[in-house]
Amino acid sequence: MRVNVSARHFKASDKLQKFATNEVMRLTKFYDSITDSEIILDWQKSNKLSEIILNVNGTRLTATDTSSDFYKSIPKTVDKLESQLRRYKGKLYKKT
Repeated sequence: MRVNVSARHFKASDKLQKFATNEVMRLTKFYDSITDSEIILDWQKSNKLSEIILNVNGTRLTATDTSSDFYKSIPKTVDKLESQLRRYKGKLYKKT
């Protein structure tokens, strides 16, 4: 899986990029066919926004979360994507 991390309105540290990448790699336990992921970190006035976009077999799954800290926001976003992946996988296997 390719992971692309981009930061808006600030320069993301290596530690934050590694943390975000490790959190997204956690999703491969639930579904192997994730081809691409994009992590967008946005620094707003008082909030930190994290958005993660996954490409799964031509389908895009997206989740966002806003918090006062990126280290709180990213795991919440990954948890949202985890539930979306479970739902997607269930629908996929129900059709066959």
